[in-house]
Amino acid sequence: MPRRPRLKLADIPLHIIQRGNNRSACFYAEEDYLFYLDHLGEACRKHGVDLHAYVLMTNHVHLLMTPKDGDGPSRVLKQLGQRYVQYINRTYRRSGTLWEGRFRSCLVGEEEYFFGCHRYIELNPVRAGMVTHPAEYRWSSYRRNAQGEANDLVHPHALHLALGGDDATRCATYREFFRYQLDPGLVDQIRSATNGGYALGSEPLRRLRPRLPHRLLLQRARRLPLLQHPADGGDRRPPGRSRPAPSLRASMGALPAQATALLP
Repeated sequence: MPRRPRLKLADIPLHIIQRGNNRSACFYAEEDYLFYLDHLGEACRKHGVDLHAYVLMTNHVHLLMTPKDGDGPSRVLKQLGQRYVQYINRTYRRSGTLWEGRFRSCLVGEEEYFFGCHRYIELNPVRAGMVTHPAEYRWSSYRRNAQGEANDLVHPHALHLALGGDDATRCATYREFFRYQLDPGLVDQIRSATNGGYALGSEPLRRLRPRLPHRLLLQRARRLPLLQHPADGGDRRPPGRSRPAPSLRASMGALPAQATALLP
């Protein structure tokens, strides 16, 4: 059966997942993660791709990137894959493939889905039970996007820049998205679109631009508060004693009439 053609467009965000062969480990030591990230940055710069979010799990990686050329992501993954496999085989005296065939991907349209992919990617270690908060996981972009930690790999998308007038404001607004668990329905949509290679969003290919106030996106999430990390200005109460979610109306302040109509 022939492969389905990959959807690829310039200037449209792309969510990518690449798994280890037979879901085996791809990273064995700290040096492996550092090597991968160094060469990921080099490949993105060479092929004109902006990286917005990433997470390196033990046996797979997630990337959210926007290419200036539709073929950019494929070139990045090809260059990175070749160098990383050579490094792993040389370092651990192994041979053969490391990755599970072609990487899987989906175009990401609409603001809600774009930030949903951010959350899906950076919450991966939490869903896997490796940490209780994304800030505790070193090998992701969360600390850059949510806490302003220096990271030359990450280049914010225009939608991210629209979250505030300065980096501190953008980080604070971004952290608000992580106060609630990701809706299971959205998780299923992201997985289906990525595994199936089709576009995510009801109007995925239109020009992306901010629409409603960003905090309105929170009302579409399930009200299941996560433990807040001290670095995010929260505490670490036991799960049974976590802070209740604040009233959405109270936390959002005055809103336009058309916006308040959307509130529960």
